[in-house]
Amino acid sequence: MTNETAAFPVRAGARQMLNKVPEVTVYFWVIKVLCTTVGETAADLLNENLGLGLTNTSLVMAVLLIGTLWFQFRAKKYVPGLYWLAVVLISVVGTLVSDNLTDNFGVALETTTAVFAVVLVAVFAAWYGSERTLSIHSIHTVRREAFYWAAILFTFALGTSAGDLTAERMDLGYWVSAVLFAVLITAVAAAHYGLGFAAVPAFWIAYILTRPLGASFGDYLSQARADGGLGLGTVGTSAIFLVLILALVSYLTVTRRDATPAPVSPSEG
Repeated sequence: MTNETAAFPVRAGARQMLNKVPEVTVYFWVIKVLCTTVGETAADLLNENLGLGLTNTSLVMAVLLIGTLWFQFRAKKYVPGLYWLAVVLISVVGTLVSDNLTDNFGVALETTTAVFAVVLVAVFAAWYGSERTLSIHSIHTVRREAFYWAAILFTFALGTSAGDLTAERMDLGYWVSAVLFAVLITAVAAAHYGLGFAAVPAFWIAYILTRPLGASFGDYLSQARADGGLGLGTVGTSAIFLVLILALVSYLTVTRRDATPAPVSPSEG
């Protein structure tokens, strides 16, 4: 997706910062999909392969996420390594939130998908009602950043439930499910670029859809051949994608190609 609409005025007294999130470039979407894949495979790795169990895995990852977000909120600008670490962790936590409801409490995937969709809409409504914008090019106050990360959490939870619903409950399989969500993302992009569909809703719809896309792709790579996957395992798949994420984030840290330029003051213009 291309850049969203310009920033809106900030309420008086709000603590000003540089924009705290990356520009929407091809790097953004590539790393986002990689993070969603890691979120799916790493959750399975910790829960099943390392024997932590769903509850213990959820507690450990929640603590790590809270600690990372504490540093993220204290930062005054976008820091690639810190930001994408938070995305990786929130991807894992979002997956675990959905898995806990379905596995530990027996809530149907149809129900979790609907509930997360309603909660996400409520977050967006509260965000827009408070700030009059959902643009990620204006995340430069604590309030807006709080809305942003709440929305991110529920996009991952919703995407997990929707991906599991199509791949497992509807029995489409991982590969077909991944293709389905890729087609939907392509349709959103076509509507934006070809038909003038607004950038902000196009961005958030695509952001939601990349979660089940990455999860389905991750399951396809990691699950056993007997279960419809390629049998690479959660360890191998997680390692491959973490290395790719690290390489791309390191590149962006050096080049700053996805950082929002600092605003020019009137005296400099």
